[in-house]
Amino acid sequence: MPDPRPGAPSPTTAPPGPRTAADALPGPRTAVPGPRAEAQPRPDADARLEADAEARLDADARSGSHPARRHRHRHRHRLVKVVVLCAATAASGMLILRGNEALAGLDSPASPDADPLAAAAATHENPDPGRVLQIVAHPDDDLYFMNPDLRYSITAGHPVTSVYLTSGEADGINAGAAKTASTAPDKPAYAEARQNGIRAAYAKMATGDRRSAWKRTVIPTDGGGHAELDVLVARPEVNLVWLQMREAGNVYADRPDSLHGLWDGRVQRLESVLASGTPVRQPYTYTREQVVRTLLGVLERYRPTTVRLQDPTPGRHADTRRYTDHQDHMYGARFAQAALAAYAKEVKDRPHFAVQNYLGYLNGSLPSSLDPVEAREKLDILDTYAWLDRSDHCGSEAGCGDLKVADHPAGNNWTRSINYARGTSTSWLTSDRDHGLWAFKVLDGQVAVWHRAGLIGAWSGPRLLPGTGMDPGISTATLPDGRIAAFGTRTSFGARPADYTREVVLTVQRAPGSTEFGPWESLGTPETADEEWTSDISAPAVSLDGAGRPAVYVRDGAHTLRGRVRAADGRWGPWLRLGGDGLTGTPVTAVDGAGRRVVLAGTARTVVGWAQPRPGAPLGPVTATGLPDTALPLTAQGGPTGVRLWFRKPGSGNVRTALVTADGGLRVSGLTDLGGLSGFGAVTASGHLLAGRAAGGQLGSEVGPGRPWERSPLMFVGSPSSTTTGRNMVSLAVVGLDARLYVTSSQDAPDAYLAPWQPVGPRNSGP
Repeated sequence: MPDPRPGAPSPTTAPPGPRTAADALPGPRTAVPGPRAEAQPRPDADARLEADAEARLDADARSGSHPARRHRHRHRHRLVKVVVLCAATAASGMLILRGNEALAGLDSPASPDADPLAAAAATHENPDPGRVLQIVAHPDDDLYFMNPDLRYSITAGHPVTSVYLTSGEADGINAGAAKTASTAPDKPAYAEARQNGIRAAYAKMATGDRRSAWKRTVIPTDGGGHAELDVLVARPEVNLVWLQMREAGNVYADRPDSLHGLWDGRVQRLESVLASGTPVRQPYTYTREQVVRTLLGVLERYRPTTVRLQDPTPGRHADTRRYTDHQDHMYGARFAQAALAAYAKEVKDRPHFAVQNYLGYLNGSLPSSLDPVEAREKLDILDTYAWLDRSDHCGSEAGCGDLKVADHPAGNNWTRSINYARGTSTSWLTSDRDHGLWAFKVLDGQVAVWHRAGLIGAWSGPRLLPGTGMDPGISTATLPDGRIAAFGTRTSFGARPADYTREVVLTVQRAPGSTEFGPWESLGTPETADEEWTSDISAPAVSLDGAGRPAVYVRDGAHTLRGRVRAADGRWGPWLRLGGDGLTGTPVTAVDGAGRRVVLAGTARTVVGWAQPRPGAPLGPVTATGLPDTALPLTAQGGPTGVRLWFRKPGSGNVRTALVTADGGLRVSGLTDLGGLSGFGAVTASGHLLAGRAAGGQLGSEVGPGRPWERSPLMFVGSPSSTTTGRNMVSLAVVGLDARLYVTSSQDAPDAYLAPWQPVGPRNSGP
């Protein structure tokens, strides 16, 4: 098949896995970029597509059948080339290794078989694995909406703690539909059964044995109550914290005695509903502030580097005006947001932390994002939680699982998918005209900036820009004068519940190359009030057309496209209504070779788009692309002949791509399936490089047509990002579960492969 990527090299065979035992270790490694090149587009990139079509098809057909001896032969040939290249590069002063330090011995290896890159990597520290804390409303929200990320983290050995805000007691009937009428309600017993199901599911993920023992104790909370703490004996880094507050008992109906009612001030206190088997014996109540302080105390206890939350702004259904997610999910996430803001402000001796938000019920109406194997693994854990076999493995009269979900453990198709509510941008890594690199991610509710000056400068950061309340997900754009602008959304809490707002904001570099950025400028929001659509706006998508005019686009709560364009005088225009219907996720935008802006957005069934007829003109009407359904999210990349769109095939995880052109109206051609390592989430593309989350949670990458996909040991938050630096260098970055930046690079040339990963900055042990 043709390789549709701009600047893709000729087919070749990838290096065969780790070169030495040291390379097999998951420790961070150093990056060795190639020689300096001037930053300019590659005019022959897309033009080579059709010419290379048959070669790519032949290469793909052969890629799975190369014998191991051919790999070994090509490996040695490549290694010699790498040593010669590094020696020449070092001699010209352009070698970068751990910032700008030269690596002794690269230019004169002891023997032809020496592996200096692996030897250097072996001297580096192993990464901090990071500590994961999950905060969910009900027992099973983690299994439905945060898996397989949860299972990946546990399997990899990361410390994982899950916090359950409510007891999930519902109506107290632990029975399927057929036996609901004949089963007596018992809320404490049903709460216990759900706890038993969760413990069994976690034990199975961690040890393979659902009967694996737990140590259950009582701990005081900073809110004046008590919580149950469960520690898995065989894997003590796996913890469960049960706060056991009352749940709403309904997805959207008005229930004042709930997290929603407490948040809105309709009730002053929310009482506990203690599970029948809990070691907590004394009931308690919490005020709104006490809930926040309780969660703040949990954060202090566990000092997480990655925090997983549900979606605090899930939106409403346009026809019924009901929430698209459970009100407990939404308001539980808002309490968690408030606690994280207090934690970031008040606790100084803590590590940096990143936040990941997850879609809830909406997953059931979106194309499947998991391949059949991953979906089956996820369902298997839900089967354990649902106690399908009814065996008395837990010794509890309340039951060993949640029989309400036993009729349909998959829920509303929820086990087929996982989707991030925020943090899907792949443009947070960018390069400047001096070949420096800039990375922008949200840590501690602030935008963190890492910077490498020039092609060989030392990395610095993270440095937190002033301004709090930033939501996960930053997009960047380079202005005509060379300054970098960073765009995101910001959440603000007010004195009243109605004061909860989200708005689009941007900050601009003081001068090209400067490490100083100006104050945050608000572009507001297309939403009139939180009550209207629960502040449900997407992250911003940003591009500059050929006239040099920046524009920012978001999906609004009504699932249409809205946008603002900056005029020639520097003032931003109003929020425009640009149409579309049933848009999901975050729109993407890029500019074609003629300087025309193209905007694309997914729906549950296809992709729609908008295009400028010429630079500086308004967008044309919304246009159907004819593309099939796509798993969220999308990635767009501008090129000489059009805008390249990247996405995942539903139910597969394979990477797909198509070319979008704007000559005579928006058109799409060349839909191509590039395969991959399954997985889910955003795909980043730069030059010859493709990368995205693989099945198992690590980073998967492909560095040339016909090359097998490779898997890195890194597990990370959000999406990867990549950028070209000059004509023949590509850089790739992720933020690990330890909230630390990791970077690598590759030449944009035949026989290229990724250099060892380089961690940036010190270990994440404090702010």
